[in-house]
Amino acid sequence: MLSKVSNKIIVLAFAFYLMPFASIGQCAMCRASLQNEANKAAAEGVNDGIVYLMAIPYILVAGVFYAVYRLKQKKKEKVTTV
Repeated sequence: MLSKVSNKIIVLAFAFYLMPFASIGQCAMCRASLQNEANKAAAEGVNDGIVYLMAIPYILVAGVFYAVYRLKQKKKEKVTTV
């Protein structure tokens, strides 16, 4: 039977194995489409998409931290009232 640490290492190694080594395939396409001065709407759309994709992880992390904070506060209130 593997220990808990060994299981975590195996899962982590498998997760790294599934990650791509290089993900720069779309850079040339994005740059070419954004350099075209005639299509400003597409450039704004790409920029809005980038902002949207960057905002979602920060919102999720903030939500998790807020939930943990509320849990800690509730536990602290229970300890002080008892």
